[in-house]
Amino acid sequence: MLALRNRFLMPPLKLGYSDGGGAITPAHHVFYLERSRYLGAVTLEPMYLHKSLREIPTQIGIDDDLKIEGLKKLTEAIHGTGAKVIAHLNHPGRMANPRIPGNIHLSSTDRACENGGAIPRRMSPENMEKVAEIFVSGARRAQEAGIDILELQMGHGYLLAQFLSPAVNDRHDEWGGSFENRVRFPLGVLDAVRKVVDLPIIVRLSGDEMIAGGIQVKEMIALGNLCKDRQVAALHVSAGTVCTTPPWFFQHMFVPKGKTWELAAQIRKGTGLPVVAVGRIDTKEDVERLQEEFKADYLAVGRALVADPLWVGKILGEVEGAIRPCLACSEGCLGGVRAGTGLRCVVNPHVGYADSPLDTASVAKTFAVVGGGLAGMEAALTLHRRGHKVSVYEKDRLGGQFNLAWLPPKKESLKSLLEYYEGEILRAGIPVIHKAANAEELVSGDAQEVVVATGAVPAIPPIEGLKSYYWAEFLEEENLPQKEKILIIGGGLIGIEIASKLVDKGNEVVIVEMLDEIARGMEMIEKTLTLKKLVAKNTPIYTNYRVTHIENGDVQLDGDPPLTIHDIDKIVVAAGMKSRNELVGELEGRIPVHVIGDARRVGNAQEAIRDGFATCRDL
Repeated sequence: MLALRNRFLMPPLKLGYSDGGGAITPAHHVFYLERSRYLGAVTLEPMYLHKSLREIPTQIGIDDDLKIEGLKKLTEAIHGTGAKVIAHLNHPGRMANPRIPGNIHLSSTDRACENGGAIPRRMSPENMEKVAEIFVSGARRAQEAGIDILELQMGHGYLLAQFLSPAVNDRHDEWGGSFENRVRFPLGVLDAVRKVVDLPIIVRLSGDEMIAGGIQVKEMIALGNLCKDRQVAALHVSAGTVCTTPPWFFQHMFVPKGKTWELAAQIRKGTGLPVVAVGRIDTKEDVERLQEEFKADYLAVGRALVADPLWVGKILGEVEGAIRPCLACSEGCLGGVRAGTGLRCVVNPHVGYADSPLDTASVAKTFAVVGGGLAGMEAALTLHRRGHKVSVYEKDRLGGQFNLAWLPPKKESLKSLLEYYEGEILRAGIPVIHKAANAEELVSGDAQEVVVATGAVPAIPPIEGLKSYYWAEFLEEENLPQKEKILIIGGGLIGIEIASKLVDKGNEVVIVEMLDEIARGMEMIEKTLTLKKLVAKNTPIYTNYRVTHIENGDVQLDGDPPLTIHDIDKIVVAAGMKSRNELVGELEGRIPVHVIGDARRVGNAQEAIRDGFATCRDL
């Protein structure tokens, strides 16, 4: 067993907060210490074993002895909160980032990953020996840094899984073919590490790669029993492969919750080893189900802790307050790392700040927040938490356009964010005035300053003959047409999500986009799966085309070559948004005004929330 103070641990999440040289930074300390207070253990982000094996340029390294001091200081700080520290050791193999200069790519095969990347070099026994050596060196450094537990990555399509997986390992020597041959190298690495450290070892594996001919649970039970013979302390059971099935690896909202829990339970039963269950554990009901139905020994909570650092404390009843929900959207936590800005979070704007999140205002003031969308609600709560008196003007319902965000297929999890914000506004006792705010009332009222969060409105292009059209009305079930021919003008995020909903009702959809990029602004996993669905539904998508004329159901397109689309029943205009901020000009010079969210610059939900927080944390 792992001898933790409770069954909760944080799995390895890529942060991207390092300095490019693999060093620990203040941002690491802030992130981990905010989350370790109620955890049994914290797993640090995957640490590269050699500078030629990085997945992101700003990854933590454990590749030389100079890294030990920084790791030791971070470990000691986490120990001060009562949590233990786990070092996750991984070799990416063919998944090393091809865009990082100097990276090398090794594998059981010489085939590139299915979703792109460099062509790897098929490993020789000498390569395998050197790889085992860098695992051993990393393990030794982790122990010298005072780290309590090691985790070896044998899943998710990384190097050791590239040997384990019959879908990847195409060798015909003693390292390929039979199960006994495919496990030889991964177990050799485990044996080598076991000899040089006396720390408990967790093995992380994919219970099922979710691909034809890939790793499946029966063989992982057999692997687990071989690990048990080698005194492995626990098995950390996930699913998928970064290479082929990333939605399963990232436990995206588009895949069903609970499959990884079933796999962990099967492996626990088949091996008798303690298991770490993982995968969208984000509610108290999930915890109860994992304990009672799936008998999980440990629960790995990742992105829920990004969204709410006090998640475990709230689940255990040691901290009061509502849980800020994880949406399983991957937008901030994955998108930020990919973009090079480091891990962020759509719902938690504190993430990524290296200083303390909030302090009390030196002078308490009275604020009016105009607009109750995401930016406005976050602004109001931030001001309230800092000691200001706040009221919110919202003529419709709280949430603004985000009330539509959870309506596209498989995005129901987004609704929990609206429920959280509405609940927090109510608990804080912030008055919501359900009417349109006007400048005269604001200037003559009690407010000393005004925050304008009036959002954005659809931009309607000047198209000859465009008279009757829809925007996002079709996202609502009661407005959905069926078996009609519908033209969507605009192939960005909103247009593609409307198309996805329409084709599910048997409508024939045609998408016209004036740019050469489709689904811009859409998170990568959602984009891939949604476009795949539209292709399967034979949805025509015309890029680099502009609608010029509409008459009696016929639509003329300007492009190369010019086209005419006939028999259109309805038209959706999703050609972008424009800021709605007329109130600003009416207030400027009469009262201090702060413009946030889409009213300042049209963006996405993460940008709106972060802007509301960042602006008001200093007011």
